[in-house]
Amino acid sequence: MATPLTADQMLAALRAEGLRLVEHPGWRTHNRGSRGDGWGPVHGVIIHHTGGTAPSDGQIVWEGRADLPGPDAHAYLAKDGTTTFTGCGRANHAGGGDGSVLQAVIDESYGARPPAPHKHEGSPGAVDGNARFYGLECSDRGTGTAWPAVQYDAAVRWAAAICRAHGWTEKSVIGHKEWSDWKPDPAAFDMADFRKDVAARLAHPASWTPGAPTNTPSKEDDMQAIDVWAYKGKTANGKQDPSDAYAYLRGTRAEVETLRKEVATLTALVQKLVTVKGA
Repeated sequence: MATPLTADQMLAALRAEGLRLVEHPGWRTHNRGSRGDGWGPVHGVIIHHTGGTAPSDGQIVWEGRADLPGPDAHAYLAKDGTTTFTGCGRANHAGGGDGSVLQAVIDESYGARPPAPHKHEGSPGAVDGNARFYGLECSDRGTGTAWPAVQYDAAVRWAAAICRAHGWTEKSVIGHKEWSDWKPDPAAFDMADFRKDVAARLAHPASWTPGAPTNTPSKEDDMQAIDVWAYKGKTANGKQDPSDAYAYLRGTRAEVETLRKEVATLTALVQKLVTVKGA
């Protein structure tokens, strides 16, 4: 149980985790106010897919629909990994769900998966999830196709950032399909695997990027100490992501090492020639 993050606290937490962020105008006061059970105390994070495609799905997350006013989540995650703030406070993303799942999240007491849900919006005994969970809507049609690495990585970072800010473990993160018995999202991956990736992030500082060196740098080569933000280094088509600054620096370091060896070889040759000439 925790007091919800303020807009500034949420922004700081997500920036620290290395996300590419956009602030939709008005997001700080965009919420569903005191409707339902209000907003908070909060207990966890729910990951969703939109079921649509950009840009219309992002607009729906902000505006909502005739039967479900926006915001439909606290943030919208695009395929390129850009995360847009869409609300602060109560958001219409979770709906009704299973109280046994909520308790398992509060206790962080389950194994690989929380108990299977048997409730949904409108069913007897359903619990108001909009009051208790942060929500991330991720652009995806829901066909089960794997997400681009940059999008998946951003979703993991988003969930980890919220958990880190509250002192929660990865077991405070669930999928919508684990909250409501009539929801399929996210369809592209197993939430047990997603939680393992969140746990891996939480085991490191917020600035951590997978693959970056963790050893203490020497004075001679402090390139290894540079902590830069990157999206796992590859785009969906397997090519090097130009935003992968660490990979760029790693390549630069290799070129520097090659030049050092060439200079050493030339220096030795010059010294040999000088010795021969002096003889």
